[in-house]
Amino acid sequence: MKILQVGSSGVIGRAVTAELGQRHQIVTASRSTGEFRVDIEDPRSVENLFQQVGEFDALVCAAGAVHFAPLAEFSVGQYAVGLQSKLMGQVNLVRSGLKYLRDGGSFTLTSGPTNDDPIPLGTSSAMVNGALEGFVRGAAIELRRDRRINLVSPTMLEESASLFGSYFMGTKGVATSDVVQGYVKSVEGAQTGCVYRIGWSRDR
Repeated sequence: MKILQVGSSGVIGRAVTAELGQRHQIVTASRSTGEFRVDIEDPRSVENLFQQVGEFDALVCAAGAVHFAPLAEFSVGQYAVGLQSKLMGQVNLVRSGLKYLRDGGSFTLTSGPTNDDPIPLGTSSAMVNGALEGFVRGAAIELRRDRRINLVSPTMLEESASLFGSYFMGTKGVATSDVVQGYVKSVEGAQTGCVYRIGWSRDR
C-alpha cells in the first residue's frame, strides 16, 4: 500500500512510519519535516499536498495541537487552536483526501482520552476529542467503495510522561509500541467507524 503519514516527526508518527514502513510504501508529511510540507489548518495547503502526492491507499494523521489552560482563563482564540488544528485540520485531510483515496482505502485519525477521562486545564482537549469521535462515526456511514475511517485514542505515552505527567495525574503511561498497534489495526484491518482506545478504558 501507499500510505500517507501526516505528522511524521512526532513520537507516534515516527513509530507508525517505522512499523508500517516494513510492509508498505510510506510518504511522510508535516509542517517542518518529511518528504512534503503541509499545514493542516490551511485547506489550501492540504489540497496542495494531495495534488503532489496523488492517489494513496491509506492516510494516517498523528498531528494537531490544542491549548491547555484553566476554564476561567480560556479565551476564544485559545479554544480556536484546538478547533482549527487538531479538529478541523484532520477533517480537512479527510474532506480533501476523499478525491485521492483509492477504493478499499482508509483514513486513520488521532484523538485522546480527555473527553471521557477529563483532566484539569483540558476543556479544549475534551471538546476536540469528543468532536473527532462524532466525526469519524458520522463519516464512516457515508464512505463508499469499501473505504474506511477510524480513530486511535491513546492515553499519555510513557515517553511523554516527563513533559505531560502533571496534566495526567494518576494516569499510567502507555508504551508507544502498544499505541502503534491501533494504527496497524486501522490501516491493515477491515473495521470502520471504530475508536481504538489504547492504554485506557471508558470503564473507569
